[in-house]
Amino acid sequence: MRIRAQIAMVMNLDKCIGCHTCSIPCKHVWTTRPGAEYMWFNNVETKPGVGYPRRWEDQNVYRGGWVADRQELHLRAGGRVEKLLKIFHNPDLPAIDEYYSPWTYDYEKLISSPLRSQQPAARPVSAITGERTEITWGPSWEDDLAGVNTTGLEDVNFKDLDAKAYLQFKDVFMFYLPRICEHCLNPACVGSCPSGALYKREEDGIVLVDQERCRGWRYCVSGCPYKKVYFNWKAGRSEKCLFCYPRVESGLPTLCAQSCVGRIRYIGPVLYDADRIMDAASVADDQGVYEAQLAILLNPHEPAVVDAARSQGLPENFLTAAQASPVYKLAVEWKVAFPPHPEFRTLPMVWYVPPLSPMVQWDEKRESCADVLDSMRIPVKYLANLLTAGDEAPLRAGLKRLMALRDYMRSVRVENRADAAALEAVGLSESAAQEMYRLLALAKYADRYVIPTTSREGSEDLHNARGCFGFSEP
Repeated sequence: MRIRAQIAMVMNLDKCIGCHTCSIPCKHVWTTRPGAEYMWFNNVETKPGVGYPRRWEDQNVYRGGWVADRQELHLRAGGRVEKLLKIFHNPDLPAIDEYYSPWTYDYEKLISSPLRSQQPAARPVSAITGERTEITWGPSWEDDLAGVNTTGLEDVNFKDLDAKAYLQFKDVFMFYLPRICEHCLNPACVGSCPSGALYKREEDGIVLVDQERCRGWRYCVSGCPYKKVYFNWKAGRSEKCLFCYPRVESGLPTLCAQSCVGRIRYIGPVLYDADRIMDAASVADDQGVYEAQLAILLNPHEPAVVDAARSQGLPENFLTAAQASPVYKLAVEWKVAFPPHPEFRTLPMVWYVPPLSPMVQWDEKRESCADVLDSMRIPVKYLANLLTAGDEAPLRAGLKRLMALRDYMRSVRVENRADAAALEAVGLSESAAQEMYRLLALAKYADRYVIPTTSREGSEDLHNARGCFGFSEP
């Protein structure tokens, strides 16, 4: 058993209000350089929809992630030989129009325009070519279901559902999906890079790009099934979400989490067995990957795990933080958070608490929780296609726990009596329900962000290493 620590995140989709406040500080701090105009390390999508870049979830188009053939794991886009043959032409790469062509405005027209009876207009100009351009797509093009009756038909999460029926006005549904790099346990971007520029840090699991080694082959862009690696067209190198590692090393949360208005984000370390990553990612059935990933996440309270971690040199503050981690509680202990598209087999480590939604029709005679779930406006099957590779069982169990928590807290707060019947039906104790309620509804800063600091005093000469990190200017 080789124990490693991973800094992970959980987002509660039930509380996301789609304000994009998380995206703005990330954009201003990390992607203000020339060539990075179109990059959004953090973006918020409206579901249903095809997202950003367009149709990023459809691996029949982009061939990202891994596939298991006879329990042998290989990249969907092919191995070294196939990549070598296509090294000067990557057919699986999203075109710039699938993101959007970055633009500015011809402000000079406003200044130099002669006196006229009509107000002069500043037309959009491409930041790449300098010529006039038409704005036809963007990172928030589908915001609040804009045009979803057209684009939503290509949403792969409608698998086994009648997309046209659900996109009708009376049946349409909506929720927000904030996305950052998943910092996977088995990252396909790292496996796809011919130059070895992408790597996963051993101390905290954050996936980074070595700007000195990057040669701009862009296989990392097509290899990432979540399309969270971007190519800087000006610098000729790839860039991606850093999980704000300079802040995390100091015990501070990421900028997207720090600025979140809805307080939907939780950050903390989890422990995992690195020797079992290949076994988990190679499970034959796509729907079995989620349970296999859960199995390699270790209980930080188990004495054998603690002793093994200490003997392998895991810092004591990481152990302490793992024991108080909100991520472990939500994802493993209570099983109310799920990974996006586990069928990509990258074992992602940014998970989501699925949203509850209003009932399409309410019938007082309904007694079955399953009937209530099937009456929700957001189809369970849609959420299952997004979070559990189409397997409804674990998702239904998680939604039932969230519903039981609401019923219990309503009995406590409104009816002034603690009715634990709903909790017993889903296997939750009253103490666990109280703790879950505090974490999901009332958690303070220190409860949501349990981040151990990184000590580097004895690991390298910081004086000689100064100025060697971060993005280089083109």
